[in-house]
Amino acid sequence: MYKTILNLVAQGLQKPVPATGLGVFRIAFSLVILQEILFLYYFRHLIFDPVPYLDRASPMLHFFLLVWLAVAGCLVLGYHTRKAAVFNYLFWVLFVCFTPMWQDFDGGFDQLMTSTSFLLIFLPSERALSLDNLRHKLRYSVPGSPYQPPTQVTVLAYYLPLGISLGLLYFDSGLHKLSSEFWRNGMGAWLPPTMPYYMSAIDMSQLLNLKGFEQLIGYAIILFQFLFLPLFWQRRFRVPLMLAGATFHAGIILSLNIYPFGFAMLVHYLLMVPFRWWREIHDKLRLAQPILTVFYDQDCPLCNRTVIVVRHFDVRGAIDFKGLQSHARQYTALDAIPDDKLLTDLYALDGQGRLFAGLDTYINILQAMGYTLPLAWLMGLPGCYGLAGQLYRKIADNRERWVCDGACTVITAPPFEDERPFSRGYARYAATERQTAQRIAKFLVLVLVLQLNSTIHYGLLYRWAQRPADPALAILDHLSDSIINYSHAFLGITPHALYMHDHFAGYNHILALSYRDASGRETWLPFVNQEGRLLAPHWGRVQSMWANVAVTSHMGRDRLEKFLRKITAYWAMELGIDLKDADFVIKLKEVQVPMAWEDDLRHKNMAAPWRDIGVVQWRGKTMRVDIPGLDIEAL
Repeated sequence: MYKTILNLVAQGLQKPVPATGLGVFRIAFSLVILQEILFLYYFRHLIFDPVPYLDRASPMLHFFLLVWLAVAGCLVLGYHTRKAAVFNYLFWVLFVCFTPMWQDFDGGFDQLMTSTSFLLIFLPSERALSLDNLRHKLRYSVPGSPYQPPTQVTVLAYYLPLGISLGLLYFDSGLHKLSSEFWRNGMGAWLPPTMPYYMSAIDMSQLLNLKGFEQLIGYAIILFQFLFLPLFWQRRFRVPLMLAGATFHAGIILSLNIYPFGFAMLVHYLLMVPFRWWREIHDKLRLAQPILTVFYDQDCPLCNRTVIVVRHFDVRGAIDFKGLQSHARQYTALDAIPDDKLLTDLYALDGQGRLFAGLDTYINILQAMGYTLPLAWLMGLPGCYGLAGQLYRKIADNRERWVCDGACTVITAPPFEDERPFSRGYARYAATERQTAQRIAKFLVLVLVLQLNSTIHYGLLYRWAQRPADPALAILDHLSDSIINYSHAFLGITPHALYMHDHFAGYNHILALSYRDASGRETWLPFVNQEGRLLAPHWGRVQSMWANVAVTSHMGRDRLEKFLRKITAYWAMELGIDLKDADFVIKLKEVQVPMAWEDDLRHKNMAAPWRDIGVVQWRGKTMRVDIPGLDIEAL
């Protein structure tokens, strides 16, 4: 097996492809990270405080979230990309392993994010759509000798995230689905959107009520998950798999309230977009002819740097730069400018023959580029125009500070090697392409072994056989479980048994909360509504906390009280309720979660009545839960 993997890796390293798709993927994946950090910060008291606002978590957690937010911003922009990727991975491990995100607020996609974040450290995603490209152009270019960073990567940069983060996940998940009754009945895609805690706000009953269609989707998902890993790297299957996978995950986003998981999976399909499509998109964005000609001083380092910056962001090719020394006298519009003034400004000529100078040149550049038009309007506003003009004049009239002093020589050191984490050690460790292939192949073998350990342990032995009674086998079972904990934490390799029968079977009750004031008037907390749906923005990991940990088919009193304390304390502060003397009513609704088809189940579950079963009483910092006559353990 190792030799086969080694040969495949060696072939992949020898096949260069454009980096555009990898750059687009980096931006999209980083935006998913960015929104999740904002979500964590918004709910920081609910998630991290032992008792929201009453027993607070360390404020350093909030500080680390802000630092992580800046790191994610660097990933989006492609600024010091590899270093940002290292810190992003460390933050995922830190927050998932050492905060309540580990069990209480598992977002359902943390393992996927950890896995891909680890791979992103080593992927050359900065070679497209990044500020790192601009940094290297500015650093290694000199007047008359522009530097062009590499824009190609090996095809392995696309295959590794798809194979490890998606392919292994799908295969493991497919094995689990075979043990689930309602998945074997074809109802795997139908049941979750009919359960109020999981359904989205979009009413998709017209599709949910088509039994044949839902069975087709359910069986197609299982088939797709088993076919993805052996077929995704073959060119003729790439587009069909991409369209099918993107459709399935778009369906998750629309039908369920776990949109972060849906988006995290969906963005990986950007790596499957054919390279030809990116070239065609690029060609359609480019203009047939530039709409603005800009003249600059070819001997001015500052002007040359300006040209490099504008060209980097001019994705439409709307600006044509020409050196004044070489082209000035070819344009009659410039004849009226005295020779002693010609090199003191940046000039621009539009398609109508109008000449612009100084700040007006920059405003027209921003207008011509298209997507920067709002910034051009802002600079043209009264007041802003005057301030921007003064700043421009101050810089332009002091260009002597930017005169080349002889140090402007072409630097031949490969800049992107400097961006690799631990680049010098890596160069000694894998100096040749063969050594690089060997290291990657060994890593892939390790990942496969760890995935097989997880899949066999939980997907086969746990679901299809009894736990070992023999002491020696019990030790191996424990060792396997321990290895899974580490692979889960650091590589995101974990059982992917999402929405199985053992979670939904017997899940015939859901809870909601209301506040009862001194006059007896009740107000529903804006958490679970009268239909039983969790309201926005309590989706993602907050939904997972309530629907997968607090309220389940086999919930315990201690666990339920823990999260009742969290929810009531959090919303009391948000709504201005005084906890010195506050009562919250616990409501219960009975719902149906059948393993076989039932018509119009979504509406039936939403229309089911509520009944009061108990009260949460706050007296100062003391909380008591009173649920008379109800055996929680039997629910």
